[in-house]
Amino acid sequence: MSRELNFDKVPAKSGETKSVVIFVHGYGANGADLLGLAQPLAEHMPNTAFYAPDAPERIPGAPFGFQWFPIPWLDGSSEEAAKAGLARASEDLNAFIDIVLQAEGIGADQLVLFGFSQGTMMSLHVAPRRGEPVNCVVAFSGRLLEPERLAAEAVSKPPVLLVHGDQDDVVPPQSLNEAGQALHAAGFEVYAHVMQGTAHGIAPDGLGVALSFMKEKLATP
Repeated sequence: MSRELNFDKVPAKSGETKSVVIFVHGYGANGADLLGLAQPLAEHMPNTAFYAPDAPERIPGAPFGFQWFPIPWLDGSSEEAAKAGLARASEDLNAFIDIVLQAEGIGADQLVLFGFSQGTMMSLHVAPRRGEPVNCVVAFSGRLLEPERLAAEAVSKPPVLLVHGDQDDVVPPQSLNEAGQALHAAGFEVYAHVMQGTAHGIAPDGLGVALSFMKEKLATP
């Protein structure tokens, strides 16, 4: 049974929702960490509502920090716990997507998953395994988990934009190439952008590329 996720929302600026972006935050953060991006994006996507759920698990010792699943090299958890956590969090995120689609009265073809770091890992894991494909995935500064399973388990293949800083000291920059190669080999439409001089974060040029990508794929004003 999926866990209910707490979330914040920025309604469509125009008052009419034609599309939705779900921000999927990174390890140790919360939904509010990415929801601030809604303001600059909404200026160019007035018919888009923005949702930002908190991951389902609190991180011990970090009162405002959440995780989608344990990360062994950060918290000393086991690989088994990490895999089980990924599976359970995938159910949670899938259920949240379904709730949002129903609440806004739109199809998955007008929904974007916008991940950062661990949120990118979640987005790249969940989106290909959904029967009804989402519109696209924007994947900042993360990794594709279990790339060897992708081709066999992908039931939908939404377009993917991979964005990574070339100075990232948290998730290695080569993770972009590794994800891109696996996605391409599995038949996905893949785009990539490297943020020069950027560490583990979202630079203005990366956000601009993401905006153009989302507008093109959603094809709505």
